[in-house]
Parts: sequence; structure tokens; C-alpha cells
Amino acid sequence: SMSDVAARLDDAIARVPGGFAELANKVAAAASVNLGVVSFELRAATRSRPDPLLVAHGLLDVLTRTAAESPTVVVFDEFSSISRVDGAAGLLRTKLQHHFQDIGLVFAGSEPSMMRTLFSDQAAPFYAQADLVEIGPLSNEEVVDVVTEGFIETGRRAGPLPRNIAAFTRGHPQRSMQAADTAWRLVAPGDEADATTWEEALTLLRDATADGNERLFSGLQDGEKAVLRAIASGGSIFGTAASVLDLPTGTAQHARRRLVDRGHLTSGDSGVSIVDPVFADWIRRRFPI
Repeated sequence: SMSDVAARLDDAIARVPGGFAELANKVAAAASVNLGVVSFELRAATRSRPDPLLVAHGLLDVLTRTAAESPTVVVFDEFSSISRVDGAAGLLRTKLQHHFQDIGLVFAGSEPSMMRTLFSDQAAPFYAQADLVEIGPLSNEEVVDVVTEGFIETGRRAGPLPRNIAAFTRGHPQRSMQAADTAWRLVAPGDEADATTWEEALTLLRDATADGNERLFSGLQDGEKAVLRAIASGGSIFGTAASVLDLPTGTAQHARRRLVDRGHLTSGDSGVSIVDPVFADWIRRRFPI
């Protein structure tokens, strides 16, 4: 909803520290915008509740006026969800289009098809307003280096963890960070991780993500579930695994296309694979074939 958009803008602006914060607070005060409390104000009784569209307008004005004095980079994460809020993309375009010299804009999203539509559909407000960049996974070497250096810089030794994490996450940036952080918390300063550390970390990671994976899987269509099970097991959506799952060819092709468009699957030289390694691991363990 537009209330969600306004609340997230407010939270983001209010959390920025340093010189930007000082400028933003001055600009907001002059515009009668109360930074940091918009979410509370939008939950107030109907009579005293502000119009979320006007609030969003005001917050974007605060952002652009502050950025004019303090060069700023803004990252809109999961930007594809903006399509679910009527008028939100148009509002952002209107407010930001004349400030590209002051604000660096990054629009990130995990639904490739929707992201392409937002910037390549002539009817969309952001048509041709950004360069599309597809970011692939990190290499094993990059994961190993980052994890190793992170442990060293905090007075710990990573032991076999970097290789374990790289093998499990297959370069998925967020899952690599999550796995590394989970393991890091198990190693005291001055100590070194071992094979047991990884086993404990993996158990904690699985436990922490199980409910979310369950909800995600439950929300998929039956054909999509079958395709994910086949791929997670290492099988083909047209082979033995598909036969076991009673997955018709037409259904498999349609489901695969939807899953690729929504960012659950990716196609590469080695075939189709599940993007999220933790989700793939959960499917294999929850629904073995």
C-alpha cells in the first residue's frame, strides 16, 4: 500500500547517520515532516491519520533537497514489488527524474521478469530510465577469500569453513553471508573453526530458515512444486524424477518458465538450477524423491 511505501521511505531516511542526517532533519523540520515517526502516524485514528500519498510526496522532497547538498546513493531493494502499489512507481519517477545528478539510484530485485517489465515496457513510468545489469553468483574463490579474511580480521581462524560455505551456498551472496555469520558466532576469539563448527552452523541455518521455506513452498502451484522437487533432487523435469512425480511435459515447461520469471530458477550452461541453495536443501530434505 502507499502507507507501506511512505513508512519505508521514512525509516530509510531516518536511519542514515552523519552529515546527511543533520541536513535531512533540517529540511524535514522546515517542511513539517516528522522523520522517524511516519509509521506511527499512519496507524493513528482515522480523523488524525495523514494522507499516505501526501506523506510520501513530502518524504521524497526531503530526500531530493537533502541530496542536493549531500550527494547520495539510494538503493531500492526488491523494487519489483512497487508494481503492487497503484501510482507508486509514477510518484517515484516524477519526484526523482530531475535529480539524477545529485542522487545515484540503484533498483534491485529478485524477480527478473518483473524487473525487465518495469524498465523495458513503454507503458511503465521507468521505461528506459536505467541500465539493466544481471548480477550472478560469487565465485568459490571469492566466497573463500571473504570468509577467510572476515575471520582473520576479527581474531578468529576459519579452518575448513570457507570451503564448506562455498560448496553449500554456490556463491549466493546473501546465503553466503548468512552461513558465514552463523558459523562465526560459534567460534570464540582466538579459536579456529573445524568440521563440527560447520555441522552446527548448518543445523542452525536450516532451523532458522525452515518456516520461511515452508511458507514459500506452500504458496506455489502443484506443477511448480513438482518442478522444484525434481531439480532439487538432481533430476530432470522430463526424466525419471518427472515420472515419479507424475509431472506432464506441458505442465513442467509452463511451471519452469514461471519459476524462472519469478527468480526461483536460473538457466545456465549446466542447465536449470534453484537460485536459493538453502531453499533447494530444504526441498531435498523435506520432500526426498
